[in-house]
Amino acid sequence: MLNNLPSQWDMEVDLVAIGSGIGGLSAAITAHENGASAVVLERSAQVGGVTALSMGEVWVAGNHHATELGIEDSVDSGFRYVKRLSMDYGSDLSILNKVVHAREALRYFEDRIGLEMEVIRDCPDYYYTVSNDAVAEGRMLECKPFKGETLGDWQSRTRVSPQMPYGFTHADMAAGGGTANMMQWDFAKMGERLTNDERCLGAGLAAYFVKGAIDRGIPLLTGTNAEELISDGTRVVGVRVTQDGEERFIKANKAVVVAVSSYEQNQELNKTLARQLEQGSMLFSGINGANFRLAGPLGARIATVPDITSLGVTVPGEEDEEGRPLWRSALPVIGQPHTIVVNREGKRFGNEAFYRSFYYKIDEIDGGTQTHPNFPCWVVIDSQVLAKYPFFSVTPGQDFPEGFGTRADTLAELAGKIGIDARNLEATVARFNTHAEKGEDPDFGRGTHPWSAWMCGDVNHKPNPNLAPLEKGPFYAVELRRMGGTGIAAAGLMIDHHARVIGWDDRPIAGLYAAGNSTARMETGAVMQSGISNARGMTYGWLAAREACGEPSTSLEREVARMGL
Repeated sequence: MLNNLPSQWDMEVDLVAIGSGIGGLSAAITAHENGASAVVLERSAQVGGVTALSMGEVWVAGNHHATELGIEDSVDSGFRYVKRLSMDYGSDLSILNKVVHAREALRYFEDRIGLEMEVIRDCPDYYYTVSNDAVAEGRMLECKPFKGETLGDWQSRTRVSPQMPYGFTHADMAAGGGTANMMQWDFAKMGERLTNDERCLGAGLAAYFVKGAIDRGIPLLTGTNAEELISDGTRVVGVRVTQDGEERFIKANKAVVVAVSSYEQNQELNKTLARQLEQGSMLFSGINGANFRLAGPLGARIATVPDITSLGVTVPGEEDEEGRPLWRSALPVIGQPHTIVVNREGKRFGNEAFYRSFYYKIDEIDGGTQTHPNFPCWVVIDSQVLAKYPFFSVTPGQDFPEGFGTRADTLAELAGKIGIDARNLEATVARFNTHAEKGEDPDFGRGTHPWSAWMCGDVNHKPNPNLAPLEKGPFYAVELRRMGGTGIAAAGLMIDHHARVIGWDDRPIAGLYAAGNSTARMETGAVMQSGISNARGMTYGWLAAREACGEPSTSLEREVARMGL
């Protein structure tokens, strides 16, 4: 291990958390609760990280909130659910570690920082009806609304999302008929929440943890970029940072926790680590692979799992906080009735309402022609969509913004304008319509996953919430572009069950830990489930600080013995 000790230190604490999302904040709070000093470093001007940009879901199998509702679940069932779907690209020990400890970390933060969580009712696991260990509801949790004014001086400095409707809970959206029926939502309630700065979803979840840190006097150093980890030749002992153009050295007596999310804004890493080409992102520019840049020189091992490329669009005139085009996800839009997605041949190629299936097709390579047969692709709708459903940021009754999409009176004319096969498009729509009228999709099984109906279906449309014909002109098409997965990356740093970063010799790198999306997804393998990303940040930050402070959890060892793994 290299030795790059500075001549003197500018600051000294026990634990340095790099990143102010749920991973870094949970580590800093846990360290404080264990009698250790901590500091959180954040390169941007706002805290809350990618957590604040998320839907705020936290997936915890066998949690006590579900039990209180009489929902049957267990660690064993949660473990079997993920293991079955991981396709052995993960690690059994990592899967069990996350499932076991997420329950404990949840209770810990509810007890210590006043985190208030509840079950998202009627929200099924992705693979409910596919796996016997999936549940119809209970594992997906969300926070209760958080009062932003309690953040004091940090109220405006705690991040919120420009894309997510953080004035609503999932329960509020469901009560209004789900995402397809947005115009029926109680916008008076949203207006009241936003006026009073009551934050839900990821913005609320992040705020709970920010509040936990500031209540404990944990310094949150914004505008502070971690440039290099410092080693004494045997262990990581600090961080070299730049702040306001000046170089500073921060000593870490017990641990440095890397919790900087992933590399989604780094196109070179997208291509070389995840085989995903030129993708846009809903994230701020700082999510660019600092986890690898920091830990790589110390010999940190990385791993990658099979993953998807998402799809999205930018709408003319919409910009994010950094003045760049604002990205909007194609989910849930493409799973709504009267909607299909076609490739350049004018053909459908998957189940548009279930992204974990559909998005694997985007980067598929036809080895015979060395092409991506399903990219580029277009979402095609008829006029009924614009009359009834939200379409990205276009609400029912609105016209398309100038420069957004293509309009035509017939499908053949639409195909000619966007440059795809007209006969195939007409045939594709005709076949789709014949079956959609009966609520069926024999080609790709659209609408057969209960999660699809919950996420993007019209609950008032029968017989299938995700299917309806495209038959009323004019017709519209919008080209979909590759987009990242909001920080949930295919590759990350390898950690052990105490969240210690592992080297290529399979041994922990002393003093170095990682949490959240900075880590390799060994606890999911080839699967992802909404809520796991936030849960792994919360859990690994907690585990890292406990081990660093000399109070490592022993729950995994007990469960391994009990289950005979």
